[in-house]
Amino acid sequence: MDDLLTEELEDLLSEVPKRTSRTMVSRDTKILRATGQLSTAQARSRNDPLYKRMIHYRELYYKYRAMIRKKYSPRVRTQARS
Repeated sequence: MDDLLTEELEDLLSEVPKRTSRTMVSRDTKILRATGQLSTAQARSRNDPLYKRMIHYRELYYKYRAMIRKKYSPRVRTQARS
């Protein structure tokens, strides 16, 4: 019985392939990412009006995204399950 259980578990585990991906971070991509992060941090520390506008629209984005998901989630749940 123990062998049968072990065999069933191995079959289940072998059906789900594990995929890993690696992304190469080059010097250029690292510099671009750091530039963006530091620009945002400096704008926040200087109370830049553009930064405040960016935050305002980001909050609106999340608000409207939640509204859309609330409206359409019951309709598309069956599609998501398949």
